[in-house]
Amino acid sequence: MNSPQKIFGTDGVRGTANVEPVTAETALKLGRAAAYVFKNLERQSRGRGRHKIVIGKDTRLSGYMLENAISSGILSMGVDVLFIGPLPTPGVAYATRSLRADAGIVITASHNPYADNGIKFFRADGYKLDDKIEDKVENLVFSGEIENIRPTADAVGKAVRIDDALGRYIEFAKTSFPRGLTLEGVRIVVDCAHGAAYKSTPCVLRELGAEVMVYGNQPNGMNINQDCGSMHPEAMCRKVVEHKAHLGIAHDGDADRVLLCDEKGNLVDGDDIMAIAALDMLAHKTLAEKTLVTTVMSNAGLEAAVKSAGGRVIRTAVGDRNVIDEMLRGGFNFGGEQSGHLIFRDFGTTGDGLVAALQILRIVKARQTPLSKLAKCWTRFPQLITNVRVREKIPFEQLDGVDKLVGEAGVELKKQGGRLLLRYSGTEPKARLLLEGRNAAILKKWSDKICGAIQKQIGV
Repeated sequence: MNSPQKIFGTDGVRGTANVEPVTAETALKLGRAAAYVFKNLERQSRGRGRHKIVIGKDTRLSGYMLENAISSGILSMGVDVLFIGPLPTPGVAYATRSLRADAGIVITASHNPYADNGIKFFRADGYKLDDKIEDKVENLVFSGEIENIRPTADAVGKAVRIDDALGRYIEFAKTSFPRGLTLEGVRIVVDCAHGAAYKSTPCVLRELGAEVMVYGNQPNGMNINQDCGSMHPEAMCRKVVEHKAHLGIAHDGDADRVLLCDEKGNLVDGDDIMAIAALDMLAHKTLAEKTLVTTVMSNAGLEAAVKSAGGRVIRTAVGDRNVIDEMLRGGFNFGGEQSGHLIFRDFGTTGDGLVAALQILRIVKARQTPLSKLAKCWTRFPQLITNVRVREKIPFEQLDGVDKLVGEAGVELKKQGGRLLLRYSGTEPKARLLLEGRNAAILKKWSDKICGAIQKQIGV
């Protein structure tokens, strides 16, 4: 195999379907490796019988290919497979726990176009794999160490289809909404992105009493995320106004994230959702350690709002797994990303777009307050993002005067509750500078100085 010796990225394996590493051949090897690792993590399976692994997927055409390949690898190692079909990523995490499986796998490329696909893994407790387990799986894929392990006869694994997985997830999601409270009288536009939530989200909302207008619910294997869903929320916003709805909900392809729209057609992003929910949880003393966990990309105004309400904000690197890891380390129960990954650990183990939407709907309904008014609970700081194309990525501290300018800017911005983030792009030859603060003129001043110094020395 000519693929590199590293296949796991920041969130599982991902790439163009049928091109390494997202091929049937590598998927089969991943299945064998994962089955071996999870079988040996705990000698006794959670279900007390044979070890088993749940496999779910989104609606991509290539999901059939990868599902069959990875399941073949698992079965060949004497581990059973439970097929649960198209289901949101959080639904796969829940099914892994609910069915007492030893691991879970979801075949999805999340918000990427349909030509891409990927493979994410969950531990038995529904949380994403840590680096140590990923490394074990990865090493076995390439080492050939388990090539001679070939169970035969009745030691080969068995595959079964779980017909009620969708129903289980629907009932689970409904439990995150207060008993006795309904959504009667609420009109909601839902855009499922032709993805994994095309059945679950509309069903839950209707069963709670809402009037639901559904879009993006006709997947054909090739239209996932195409001009719809949370990647293109303007479509949802138009429909909210058109239908005179109370709010809109837009998912990505695997529905682990959500963006909302208020009754006036204004987009409500992950920062807005975190502000509304965190301040409500602080008021009700349900925010663990009075702490919200978010990433370096969230607006400084969010941190200012939480602090003024008596809470605190911890920031992590970009990626929902980094947020979840910090939540687990500190015993925190709420965190998320500006992009719409929201993790309510009181209800689940990973980002769940449906559960997040239900938490905001709970507040809207309980307070009898429109979403547009709730979203005014915080003030977004002016933000200035500048990209400088560079010919080489020399460490910033080695550039003349850049470190000094960054330090001076940081001190001034901190006085007004703002912040600065300077980094190189991981995918392009660019330096990225993010500045936030209460005064746009000050942001412009420091952007010109810092970017000017970088441009002068290594700019294209």
